[in-house]
Amino acid sequence: MNDRLGIDQITGEVVDAAVKISKGLGPGLLESVYELVMARELHRRCLKVERQKPCSFEFDGLRFEDAFRIDLMVENRVVVELKSVEFLAPVHSKQVLTYLRLLNLPVGLLINFGAGTVKDGLRRIVNNYRGPV
Repeated sequence: MNDRLGIDQITGEVVDAAVKISKGLGPGLLESVYELVMARELHRRCLKVERQKPCSFEFDGLRFEDAFRIDLMVENRVVVELKSVEFLAPVHSKQVLTYLRLLNLPVGLLINFGAGTVKDGLRRIVNNYRGPV
């Protein structure tokens, strides 16, 4: 793990990688293609990346094993959810926020490679997190 990097540095690397990949590949491919290429690019940048990370949580005394999968977990601190759709829907941001709350993490990125540009398809989602960043 790259403990020397803060959340802003990690998210900066993710956004920079997304811009590079978007310019290189363009829109219209499957999410799985962008996921694989993003993971490889972030790994090249010496970041720890887990693809399709299974996540479990507890609610009201019930344990849900492998209840959802995170597209990319970067440095065990940043959730990255990838989409390849024409327009992001409000539910996409809510999905990331739910992941952050259940995992007690501060920040996630929602990146839509189907938008005209990464800037148009990028959302930084922040959780009400109280802890070290």
